[in-house]
Amino acid sequence: MTINWLVNEAPFTVTFTFFFIGAMLRGNATYWAGRAVARGVENTRYQKILHGAMYQRAQRFIARWGMLAVPLCFLTIGIQSAVNATAGVSRMPLRRYLPAVTVGALAWALIYTTIGMAIFYAWLSLEWPYLVGGVLLISVIVILVFRLRQSKSPAAKSDET
Repeated sequence: MTINWLVNEAPFTVTFTFFFIGAMLRGNATYWAGRAVARGVENTRYQKILHGAMYQRAQRFIARWGMLAVPLCFLTIGIQSAVNATAGVSRMPLRRYLPAVTVGALAWALIYTTIGMAIFYAWLSLEWPYLVGGVLLISVIVILVFRLRQSKSPAAKSDET
């Protein structure tokens, strides 16, 4: 079984299962990394942050309502790992986290098995897919550099004060 088989010939259920398992592994890995960070900070000078009133309120909030944020983050680009790590840092109970991450991983797998693979096939059918990928990569880098410079500009700093 190769990646070529998965992309070109695999039945829907195999591709869906592949994406689901990948999403579950990533979501749970970032959750446990967040738990480890929270545990590691407990005996340092930063422990005040974890035991402060605001953080404890945030911890109670995510433990109670945050499970809705977990499946919804799988429908976004760029915050999936942050939300799952935050769930770990805030010690969201596993009885809430596991169902939430499962729903999110199911949604993610469905999107990538259908729409994501259609976009991937369309990209491969281009005459020069690497050229398009390069242009997209350069565009992302230019946007990130522009935002970074904008955030460090004197005008941005005067708005903060």
